[in-house]
Amino acid sequence: MIPLRKNIKEMAGYVPGFQPRDEAAWIKLNTNENPYPPSPKVVEAILAELGGRGEALRKYPDAASRLGREEAGRLYGFDPSWVIMANGSDELLNNLIRAFAGEGEEIAFVHPSYSYYATLAEIQGARVRTFGLTEKWELADFPKRYEGKLFFLVNPNAPLGFTYPLEFIEELAGRCAGMLVVDEAYADFADENALSLVKKYENVVVTRTFSKSYSLAGMRLGLAVARPQVIEALDKIRDHYNLDRLAQAAAVAALADQTYFADCVRKIRETRAWFTGELRVLDYGVIPSRANFLFATPPDRNGKRVYQGLFDRKILVRHFSDPLLSEGLRISIGTREEMERTLEALREIG
Repeated sequence: MIPLRKNIKEMAGYVPGFQPRDEAAWIKLNTNENPYPPSPKVVEAILAELGGRGEALRKYPDAASRLGREEAGRLYGFDPSWVIMANGSDELLNNLIRAFAGEGEEIAFVHPSYSYYATLAEIQGARVRTFGLTEKWELADFPKRYEGKLFFLVNPNAPLGFTYPLEFIEELAGRCAGMLVVDEAYADFADENALSLVKKYENVVVTRTFSKSYSLAGMRLGLAVARPQVIEALDKIRDHYNLDRLAQAAAVAALADQTYFADCVRKIRETRAWFTGELRVLDYGVIPSRANFLFATPPDRNGKRVYQGLFDRKILVRHFSDPLLSEGLRISIGTREEMERTLEALREIG
């Protein structure tokens, strides 16, 4: 009998999150979702694609997602041949390993960061290497020349929220013999990004998601920007119709409405700054964040106690069992009202 692989979420150390039935009664700050709805133009685009009777749904979507590539190219300053659209950024991460790392070959990433990299590597039979962080959030023991096939760098870091300077990322590009994948799931909440390095270095790939800053976690949308030969390689191995018609319409509309996008990002950044200051008044240790979440450690360093106290008050945050993270909590940034209620709860918990 052929042995079955572990469930991929189990392999990633994933613990199923609590999903309340009475969602309106809970504050949900555990999955880094955007607290604001997507652009009204996204809804309009989806309804227009459906038409009166949904006639368009009987036809296959554009396999190449050309309109999305063109819109992203206009926004970021790239020819569409440098862009690929995907069914969430996870599809891109998986396909990058498939394209560049064969069985037994090495990929690497920072620990702590996105644990799903290890899962995807195991599925492809690749070997995993991790690099830790110093107290100054710098990579520990990274070689002058890394010979692995792929190095994944989450920037801003998840779950901690800090950013690596662009100069450091550029230095890494020169030290990686293989591909440097800059996973920018949260970059829209930061002050800079690595897109400029794609034009300077053949081995740099930048991945993005629509789940956070564009409020489209429910649509499963992502994109990558890389040299055309890299995009061609990813094109060959993706699912032929990897994005349906409604997702493609949503992607184009979201990217086009930068006014709405900028306003949402501004509100989240302002709330993040205010909440950081309030937590520090309560003597919480807070890592300076450039994402839409904070990693905060209570004064007694008992993250599990505070997690349970918030849960009892119908507020969901994320507590990790990993010893490197267990003393603190990852708290997504919600609306100002949600964060005020969370702060009040933290004062009660003590």
